[in-house]
Amino acid sequence: MSEEKSLNFLEEIIENDIKSGLHNGRVHTRFPPEPNGYLHIGHASSICLNFGLAKKYNGKCNLRFDDTNPSTEEAEYVNSIKSDIEWLGFQWHKELYTSDYFEQLHDYAVTLIKKGLAYVDDSTAEQMASMKGTLNTPGTDSPFRSRSIEENLTLFAEMRAGKYKDGEKTLRAKIDMAHPNLLLRDPLMYRIKHEHHHRSGDKWCIYPMYDFAHGQSDSIEEVTHSICTLEFIHHRPLYNWFIEKLEIFPSKQYEFARRNLTYTVMSKRKLLQLVNDKHVNGWNDPRMPTISGMRRRGYPAEAIRNFADTIGVAKRENIVDLGLLEFCVREHLNKVTNRVMAVLDPIKLVLTNYPDGQTEVFEAENNPEDPASGSREIPFEKELWIERDDFMEEAPKKYFRLAPGKMVRLKSAYIIQCDSFEKDADGNVTTVYCTYLPESRSGNDTSGLKVKGTIHWVSVAHAHTAEARLYDRLFSVSDPANEDGDFKDYINPDSLRTISTIYIEPELSKAKNGDKVQFMRNGYFCVDSDSTPDKLIFNRTVTLRDNWAKEQKKA
Repeated sequence: MSEEKSLNFLEEIIENDIKSGLHNGRVHTRFPPEPNGYLHIGHASSICLNFGLAKKYNGKCNLRFDDTNPSTEEAEYVNSIKSDIEWLGFQWHKELYTSDYFEQLHDYAVTLIKKGLAYVDDSTAEQMASMKGTLNTPGTDSPFRSRSIEENLTLFAEMRAGKYKDGEKTLRAKIDMAHPNLLLRDPLMYRIKHEHHHRSGDKWCIYPMYDFAHGQSDSIEEVTHSICTLEFIHHRPLYNWFIEKLEIFPSKQYEFARRNLTYTVMSKRKLLQLVNDKHVNGWNDPRMPTISGMRRRGYPAEAIRNFADTIGVAKRENIVDLGLLEFCVREHLNKVTNRVMAVLDPIKLVLTNYPDGQTEVFEAENNPEDPASGSREIPFEKELWIERDDFMEEAPKKYFRLAPGKMVRLKSAYIIQCDSFEKDADGNVTTVYCTYLPESRSGNDTSGLKVKGTIHWVSVAHAHTAEARLYDRLFSVSDPANEDGDFKDYINPDSLRTISTIYIEPELSKAKNGDKVQFMRNGYFCVDSDSTPDKLIFNRTVTLRDNWAKEQKKA
C-alpha cells in the first residue's frame, strides 16, 4: 500500500482555513501574469500550483493580467499566455485584467486621500530616493507631505485629467518614513504615463503601481489565497495596510519559493535580450525555457505538470537540475511515443546475397510500452541506410555492432555479417558490404545464432528525407546569471546542430506538426512548425540517455 503524499505548507494553510470556516470554506486563487513577455518554466510551476490548489479544494482560479504598465505590455503576450495555460491543461474561472478595475482603484485612491492617508508629491524620483533613508537610518518627510486633503484631491484630479507631464507628480501613501520596512516609507501609488494602453487606449494617463493594484484587485475578486513568490514577502505588510485602511474584503497573501533551473536564465529581461540580440529565433525557440519554446521542442504538458509536482512547494529558494525536467520528459515520452527508424548520419549497407529487385515487408511493433499502439509495415530491400556510428573498421573487444567479420541483427529483419567496406578519397567509409542469413528472419528465426547487437536501418529505395535539428542546453555553465561578466558570454555554441538531410522510414512521412516519436537509439523527436508538406523538420526533444537518473542511483 503506497503512502499518502504529505501536504505542503500551502495545503496545510488552506485545510486549516476550511476547517475554521474562513470565507465559508471557500477557496479562490488567481494567476496574475504581467503581459510583458512569454511565460517560462518558472511560471508553469506557479500555474500548476494556483490552478491545482483550486481544483483540489473544489475552488476557483482566475486568470488576471496585471496590465498596469502600458510601456511594456502587448496583446501578443496576452494571447500567448492564454494559449500556454490552456496547453498545460488548465481553464480559468474568469479572464480578468487589472485595467478592468482602473476606475475602482482610482476611487480607492481618492478614499485614502480623503482619510488623510495619501498625498500628491512633486518630488523627482531622485529626490524621493534621497529621502528614503536606509535600513539603519530613517527617511525624511517629503516637503509636500503636509498638503491638505482638498489640495491633494484637486491635484490628483488634475493628474487624471492630463494636466501634468510624465514624472511631474506622483501619488504616495502616507504611512511612516521611519518604518523599519522600507516599502512602507510612503510608497508610490500612482505615476503619470502618457502612453497608449493595449486595452483602455488613451483613456488613462495615470496608472497604479503594482503594490497598490495587486491587493485591491485580489479583494475586488474576493480571492481567498493570494499566492506569490518569495520576493514579495516584504510587500505583504503593505498589501495588508491598503486592505485594512480601505476596509475591503480581506484577501490574504502567502509566499512560496521560486525554483530556478540550471543551464538557463529565467529573468524576462534577460530572455528578451536573447530574443532581441538574435541569439535565439524568437520567444518560442526550442532552446528557450519559455512554455511555448518547450512545447515546440516537444516537451509534453503532462511532463511539465509532473515536474512541477515533483519539485514541490517550499519556503526556501534553490536551483533545480535541468536533468530532472529531462527525466520527467523521457518518462512520459517513453510511455506514449512510437518507435520509428531514422538514420541521421548515413552510410550505405549492401546485402550482396539478397535478390536484386526483391522487396519484403516486415511488421514492426510501434511501442512496446503500449500494447494498444499496434504495429506498422516497413519495406526492406538489398540496399539500406545505417548509422555511421554502427560500423567500425577496427572494433574493440566489447563493440557489438558492425565490423569486418562481425554479426548483428537488423531491427525486425535479419541477422547479417559484415564482409568488406569501401572508402572515398578522403578516407571516409561510404559503403559496407554484408551477407544476410535468410533463416534468421525476425519472428521466425531458425538459424540458432545469438547476436548481441541490433541496429536500425531504412531501405534506400523507400526512404523519405527530412531535416533534423539537434537541440542541446542553451548555456554551457550551470548558473549563467551568476557568472562573472555578461551572461550571454556563456551561450553554448553547440546548442543547435542542424542536419539538412536525414533518412526516415516511409510511414514517418505522414507525421504532422507537433507529432512526437522516438527515433530508435537517437532520441525523442517532435515535428517542428517550420515543416512543410514537402519537407518535414524534426526537433530533438531530448536524448535517450538518462544521466539524471543514473546520478540519483549513485547518490
